[in-house]
Amino acid sequence: MTFGALMFYVFAFVAVASAVMVISARNPVYSVMFLISTFIATSGLFILMGAEYLAMVLVVVYVGAVAVLFLFVVMMLDVDFVELKQGFWQFAPIGGVVATIIVVELILVVAAWAFPDDASIARAHPIPTAAQTGANPDAPNNIEALGLVLYTDYVHYFQIAGLILLIAMIGAIVLTFRTREGVRRQDPASQVARRQIDSIELKQVKSGQGI
Repeated sequence: MTFGALMFYVFAFVAVASAVMVISARNPVYSVMFLISTFIATSGLFILMGAEYLAMVLVVVYVGAVAVLFLFVVMMLDVDFVELKQGFWQFAPIGGVVATIIVVELILVVAAWAFPDDASIARAHPIPTAAQTGANPDAPNNIEALGLVLYTDYVHYFQIAGLILLIAMIGAIVLTFRTREGVRRQDPASQVARRQIDSIELKQVKSGQGI
């Protein structure tokens, strides 16, 4: 069994096991943690396939979104942290095993990136001249090739997509904005234009009478 095949089985097992725990865990916080583990293992599989760009997107976008999801879970479900801390030492061995698996996965990813075999180099350099003939060893990898194509041949489509997303974001803000009655708001223009005669009123009060 080659080193790449061994890493594939490790990442695949962790991904499948974490995915099962996502839907079987009773605590939603644990489900989110297992979901993060699934994303990390899947990103390792993408790296083995030579698609490091997809691995990076999976970690940056999805794990970042999961972190936001975790925040909303805590805010909406009112998780009792005191109760969670009471079972810390009970679940410490399981947490240590999960942490060890993640560390081993990271080591395997770094090893596969630092010491690639010929098949991995061929997948990382999709240009036939660089992968097969070796005429250009400094040929761009997947990320560089994707950037060259995206910002040259499809730059206008890329800008149009960004404009559409901007319009969608503005539309979502406008649709969700509601004006509430009875809310006191500041008016800087009227505050600056206010005169002394409009803000101060002098009254003559007779002796022994109130205002």
